[in-house]
Amino acid sequence: MLDDHFRARIALLRSERDFRPAVAGYCQGMIEPAQIVWPSHKLLNQIGRYVVSFMLIHNDYAWRHHGGPRPTLTVLQAMVGSSPRQTAGFVSALKAGRFVTAVADRGDGRVKCLQAAPALVTEIARSGRLFVAAMDAVTRRDPGRAGVLDGPDRLGELVRLSAAHVLRHGTLIAPFPRVLHFAGRDCGYPLLTALVGAHYAATVPGAPAAVSLSLRSLAERLDVSRAHVGNLLGEAETAGWIRIAGGHLTAFDPTLLAEFEVWAAGQMLFYDDLAAAILAEAPAAPVPVRASERAGLACVPVDPGIPTGGTAP
Repeated sequence: MLDDHFRARIALLRSERDFRPAVAGYCQGMIEPAQIVWPSHKLLNQIGRYVVSFMLIHNDYAWRHHGGPRPTLTVLQAMVGSSPRQTAGFVSALKAGRFVTAVADRGDGRVKCLQAAPALVTEIARSGRLFVAAMDAVTRRDPGRAGVLDGPDRLGELVRLSAAHVLRHGTLIAPFPRVLHFAGRDCGYPLLTALVGAHYAATVPGAPAAVSLSLRSLAERLDVSRAHVGNLLGEAETAGWIRIAGGHLTAFDPTLLAEFEVWAAGQMLFYDDLAAAILAEAPAAPVPVRASERAGLACVPVDPGIPTGGTAP
């Protein structure tokens, strides 16, 4: 992905006047609560669990709209980095929350196909859609592409195309070790966006206000313990990446900021290219929505035994 041509596009994008304000808006969107009553920050914002959901959506949409293989648990287990047992356990948790449904295949009732509920698609596609919105802001598109993507059909297609690229070319996050470090921890990536957003709030005119970086505020926002947030921030401070005093960011490593900005610029270009391809095609066939899936409001008990994995998207 990061060939010379793409790196040149990243450099050009980072030089745009509105780049940092746009990324600040992305960071604000990533730290906002989910639109569903479910501990999604706790369960989805760890890269191994995210990848399971990401590939599950890919398989579902490839099957329903593009003649792909049946999206069974066995197929999913062969695609992700977590163990078959971990993957099955996490899929069971998604089923319990009514974010995944096992549907009997019409041709063979013994085969159960995993279908993603719209609420899961929306949450997994959140980052990609927000990156498209950031490109809308930089290019001052009106209407923007992100608004047209705001629905499970096209968001699911955005996830499918992104996952298909990962399957062909490998992970997108691997060249960014510190971004990957945060993403590998429960709620680490949203925490990183909160830190970057706080830096922009102090340095970029017109950037959204920073969220409080107190342990209590972050723990409540991310639905994790104060101790966990404290551990993550402590690791970052020990590494020399940040300094926080009185709930406010007082220092941010410029090399970490540069790494995040290159990551963000690449993601903006990547997802914007996918969005352009989606919008250039005929609308996808509507995804059937069951009554039990429509709201996606079931709560999943917080279970410390819910598995994690280690593969990066």
